[in-house]
Amino acid sequence: MCLDLQTEQVYSFTMTPRRTKSGGKGHQFGGDWTTRKLEVLAGYLQSYTTALKDKPTPANPFRKAFIDAFAGTGYRDIRRDDKTASAQSLLFPDLAEKEPQELLDGSARLALQTDPAFDRYIFIERSPARCAHLEGLKTEFPGQADRIDIQQGDANERIQALCDKSKDWSSHRAVLFLDPYGMQVEWKTIEAIASTKAIDLWLLFPLGIGVNRLLTKSGDIPDSWRQRLDLLLGTTDWYDEFYKVQTSVDLFGNALEKPIKEKMETIGRYFNNRLKEVFAGVVEEPGVLRNSANNPLYLLCFAVGNERGKNIALRIAEHLLKEVR
Repeated sequence: MCLDLQTEQVYSFTMTPRRTKSGGKGHQFGGDWTTRKLEVLAGYLQSYTTALKDKPTPANPFRKAFIDAFAGTGYRDIRRDDKTASAQSLLFPDLAEKEPQELLDGSARLALQTDPAFDRYIFIERSPARCAHLEGLKTEFPGQADRIDIQQGDANERIQALCDKSKDWSSHRAVLFLDPYGMQVEWKTIEAIASTKAIDLWLLFPLGIGVNRLLTKSGDIPDSWRQRLDLLLGTTDWYDEFYKVQTSVDLFGNALEKPIKEKMETIGRYFNNRLKEVFAGVVEEPGVLRNSANNPLYLLCFAVGNERGKNIALRIAEHLLKEVR
């Protein structure tokens, strides 16, 4: 958590997320991965604003914000029907399932219901129609209407502008939720977030829904897919990490080389290690969000921007993510 704390005993945190009961198995997160994701986020936002409820103070006058880079409509039950969604579903058919459609909405309203409240809410959405839905939140939450900032545009461009090095983040702290529909997030956006040293990041990494599908079994990857992976991972050395060369000898003594694709665990570990290169702290074991067939779709990753508050933040995030593994 981006908190400039002298001691961990200064604040108390809400360490237990809200839960729902499920068929005789005791307390669990909700019955699908959408609910699990939202419950983890809710638990963290509650802890975050509780910790900062007495801020700002004359000695430490920073303000807190929640930033949702793919805010959708504010509701989780409105299905997408735009051309972008249709195009992506051709490459990533899991996006056409009920659960992923629900994943796209909900976090904006969830943040607005957090008590204590944030000082500012920034909702970024590319679709003008969805931005119109988000405007309705000002009516639904009149007490926070003047704190809601709805920005229509590309998430990467908006976040990079918000985190520009020319801006002074010393008196601001934020939680940023990167919940993409697929593989839209660029690594330079993640670097910009980390550079503020003031933002805690919750990020859904498209492990099974995107990256694993672009990594063909043969190792022969189209240039357009390579470019997409380069943008997402911020480097071109991923190929040597995701493929190992297996050498064999044919009947005539000729050496044969065959690329062998690594498991998804290796892909996820690689990305998590990339986060460690730019953030003050990163949860070692991200959450795993699976579809109804128990196939991993996303990793729910957490990274801390500020060095001084990282131990507390990591402990809270780790506690919440134990339910999503």
